[in-house]
Amino acid sequence: MTSWSEPLDDGRYGEAFFRPEQAGERERIDFGSLAYDDFTMARLRAVGAGPGWRCLDVGAGTGTVSCRLLQEAGVESVLAVDRDVRFLGDRSLPGLEVREADITLPGFASGRFELVHARFVLMHLPEHERMITALAELVAPGGVLVLSDAVDLTSDRTPGTPYTAAMRAMWQGLRTAIGTDVSWVPSYPQLLRGAGLTSVAAEIHVPPLLPGSAISRFWEDTWERSRAAMLATGLVDDAAVDAAVRYVRSDECAALSAGMLTAWGRRPGEDTA
Repeated sequence: MTSWSEPLDDGRYGEAFFRPEQAGERERIDFGSLAYDDFTMARLRAVGAGPGWRCLDVGAGTGTVSCRLLQEAGVESVLAVDRDVRFLGDRSLPGLEVREADITLPGFASGRFELVHARFVLMHLPEHERMITALAELVAPGGVLVLSDAVDLTSDRTPGTPYTAAMRAMWQGLRTAIGTDVSWVPSYPQLLRGAGLTSVAAEIHVPPLLPGSAISRFWEDTWERSRAAMLATGLVDDAAVDAAVRYVRSDECAALSAGMLTAWGRRPGEDTA
């Protein structure tokens, strides 16, 4: 019997599940952006992102953060990298460069950047310590690496609700199917320190689960697209997934969404501010 902690195959995010060519995938990603972008931008501005900064946005998705860095923070340039850039093709702004590349391979970006940012990327990849080291090496002296990923806030003492059942099945199913693993995300601060960065800190943002909210719509769509992986765990059946969707759409919902942990650290050297 295969342990659920090891992927059953070599599936990857965007292949076995969350395929970009699937109808509605862009909208699902944008629901996540609506839930988290304001918080992300506030942090990026707080660490200094602004005029003169060259930025690398890893796993840029639909490009919302890349564009806001240029339009709101006024950075000099953004290199937006993703393994599939179909959602970035209609983004045309002075200073924005779009590159299709696999960040797990060497040489996907050249030079160094005052800001290297990745959100909801590393949790889907193996060898996360190696990836953090690789991203830290792309940070210019005085620059900042900012990483955000999900943290699971369910526990053995979390009240049993349709939402809790669905989230547990989702995390377990995705870990088995494509290797998604959020268990190590709380170690971000130590990993950034180990990569040679200083002034390391972290915070968690938990958007409220309200009927019709962006984060509730995001989880509804995510469960639907990962339903096969969820069912394969044996923890839920179709009726349980449907019940979870009804639950987050109702005023009866009383639960914590998964949090987004954001950690950052600075490359020692001349201050970029």
